[in-house]
Order: sequence, then C-alpha cells, then structure tokens
Amino acid sequence: MNPNGNPNLERILESAIVVSWADLVQDAQTGLIHIDYGFAPAGTLDYLKVWSSITRGHWLLVCEYWRSASTFHRTGVHFSNGYKSEGLSQILEFVMEHQREFLLPANRGRQGLLQIPTPTPAESAAAGALVNDTFDRRLIARPAHGGPNSDRSLTYVS
Repeated sequence: MNPNGNPNLERILESAIVVSWADLVQDAQTGLIHIDYGFAPAGTLDYLKVWSSITRGHWLLVCEYWRSASTFHRTGVHFSNGYKSEGLSQILEFVMEHQREFLLPANRGRQGLLQIPTPTPAESAAAGALVNDTFDRRLIARPAHGGPNSDRSLTYVS
C-alpha cells in the first residue's frame, strides 16, 4: 500500500489473476501465469498481456489490454485462444483506467513481468479480500455474489 492507503498496482494485478484462477488454468490442478507489461512515456502502463502455462514450457496468450490503439490492436481487453473471464475483464478494465489510484511499479526502461504460481487457499482468500476491498472503496461494479472469481454477472456497490 502507498501512503494514501492504495494498493500496489502489481499486487492488485496478481490478485486479479488469483481470483480468476479457475478461468485461466481451466481443468488443470496446477499452472503458472505470467503478466508482462510495458510502460507509456508518462510512466503508466500502456499494455499488459496475460499468459497461461499448464504444461511446462508451453504458453498460451490468455488476454491482452492496450490503452492505445494501433494498426495491430484495439484498445481494451481482448481474450485469445478460447479463454474468457468476465470477472478478470472487469478488474483489468478498472485497474488500467485508474492506474493513478495505485502505487505504480518503477519504470526501469524495460518491460515488467509478474509470475504467479498456483495459489494456496490462503493466497486465494487474501486476493479475494484485496479485490473486494478495492472495488468496495471505489463503489464500482464488481464480480457478483458468486465470489470474487465469479465470471457470470456483475453487481453494483452503492
């Protein structure tokens, strides 16, 4: 958390993955997720890509989020390879559009990379609490009563 009580951007991205774990590794018992991201000139994230590996050495693009369009991609979240997760999509949309509310990672002039292994039950609970707290504090749409990893519907917090 930063001095304003806002969470670290990398921590909320990791939590978004953990609460969406079932959507990303599908029926596999274990897996590994990578998030790679790049910076815009202003120091915020310009894009991020989520990759899933359920077989060692084999990676599939789950989704990508781009803040700026080009001839090669549109803005927003786009899923690939048959993956989908409404909950992850909503979290990424919010986080990427409200980056300044989080403690941003240092721009070291290179891409950033997060690696997220199969979460423990305690890590899943902590991630769900962080995501719920982030959404509750900002009074926005969040994954519905199905839990923090529900991808079925949204509810609005008032």
